[in-house]
Amino acid sequence: MHKWIITLGLSVAVAACTREAGYEIDAGTFGNATLNNVQVQSGELTYAQILSRRFAADVPSQVNFAFNSSQLDASAQRILLQQADWIKQFPEARFRVYGHTDAVGSTSYNKSLGLRRAQAVVAFLGQQGISRSRLEAVVSFGKTQPLIATQNRDRRNRRTVTEVSGFVDRNPQLLDGKYAEIVYREYVESATAVSQIQEVNAQDAGSGG
Repeated sequence: MHKWIITLGLSVAVAACTREAGYEIDAGTFGNATLNNVQVQSGELTYAQILSRRFAADVPSQVNFAFNSSQLDASAQRILLQQADWIKQFPEARFRVYGHTDAVGSTSYNKSLGLRRAQAVVAFLGQQGISRSRLEAVVSFGKTQPLIATQNRDRRNRRTVTEVSGFVDRNPQLLDGKYAEIVYREYVESATAVSQIQEVNAQDAGSGG
């Protein structure tokens, strides 16, 4: 009887932890094939938009700057290293870096400063081995799109934002083999933890307390 109770408890524990493949990456957009297919075919959603959402969800998409500076501090560099690692996984994607400033200073000066910040990010990502042909820093919003509505200095407004802008392939709607291979790999790995949980639970069932 005692052995049967332990076995039942193990079964319940395993059942509670069991997940189907794709569980972690299915947020109703990227992992939802039916929804994606309908939206892509109707023109409502592009693969670039799907990948852009994924990028923003997986890594910090922005870095911040000191006042009147385009220098990348240690915190910014750590974030950009994460961005670089992610970008390297999708060699067919192109990225755009948008520069922003706070409201202090003239419009023309801040537009130039925002562009310098975007260019600094592109240069750093390029140093990590990412082709410059996949990175562009041509748009600067200056002080026109603050995160925080204030006329004062605010570090949160002094930022760059990295986004997916499209695909290197001439047809941006094509899901090429490399991209599909990565998606499939992550889909399979999302269920890997289940077997590890089952193994640990099986070992615990044979242990005393």
